[in-house]
Amino acid sequence: MPQDFPSAPTPEQLVADLVLLLNLETRGGDRWIGRRRELGTGRVFGGQAIAQALSAARRTIEDDREVHSLHAYFLRPGSDDLPIEYRVKRDLDGRSFSNRRVVASQDGVPILNLVASFQRQSDGASHQFREMPQVPPPEELVSDAKLGRAAAEQMPDSTLKTLLMRPQPIDFRSVEPRDWLHPKPREPISHVWFRVVAPLPPIAALHRAVLAFVSDFQLLATALQPHGKSFLRNEVKGASLDHALWFHDDFSVDEWLLYVTESPWSGRGRGFGRGEVFTRDGRLVASVAQEGMLRLLD
Repeated sequence: MPQDFPSAPTPEQLVADLVLLLNLETRGGDRWIGRRRELGTGRVFGGQAIAQALSAARRTIEDDREVHSLHAYFLRPGSDDLPIEYRVKRDLDGRSFSNRRVVASQDGVPILNLVASFQRQSDGASHQFREMPQVPPPEELVSDAKLGRAAAEQMPDSTLKTLLMRPQPIDFRSVEPRDWLHPKPREPISHVWFRVVAPLPPIAALHRAVLAFVSDFQLLATALQPHGKSFLRNEVKGASLDHALWFHDDFSVDEWLLYVTESPWSGRGRGFGRGEVFTRDGRLVASVAQEGMLRLLD
């Protein structure tokens, strides 16, 4: 008799799991618990901690305000064996802006500090100096997931192989795909289309939290490109150190967005990256900056 295997989750299930990850459990007194996301790595993905912390802060904000910026420091690696507690401090509620501090902890030990600012919608002088790069549309590109599965088939069984084979809620399509198994030095710039694999409810706070989740992808990998090294070959140990994200305008993460990342510098065991997020019609809707640890392994 053939062995039965569980069917792969549908796109709708993958996105529903992502929404559930960001739907925190209340504990009262501006305390929330973030659910676990088991990836098999033993560590919490940085984008998850940022997005959950933002979601906790948003729970304390009036409905007429949305986040316009956040700044986070990763203090310690989080464990995917444990839920994360988020404690929110209400530092400011002004006429136009509100500010919140969030401490994320496991077993009483802080793993992330985040500050977020929220603004009541208003009009003002408007310009956009940066134009979206001219790149092929996502329909002409191969999914990074498909390329990752092809690479995984050449790898021995490992946690990374399992992770590459696992369906994900975000569809990434790189204009310049990385060859993780046989990397060659190249310019530290990357262009990647992305969107969630199924529709989301039209809730601005949810779309911004998902973008916060996605924004932790790509940046460290872009900083590594000039060096011809690969995380998959266990040549580098990397971890996010701090992260900043500015939301400029409204967007939908279930429509294609272009994430442009570049790394102007790396050294001293660190790499610096910055990014810009464009809608398909060319609007600049978010900017990102991050520094991370990039430690070459012997």
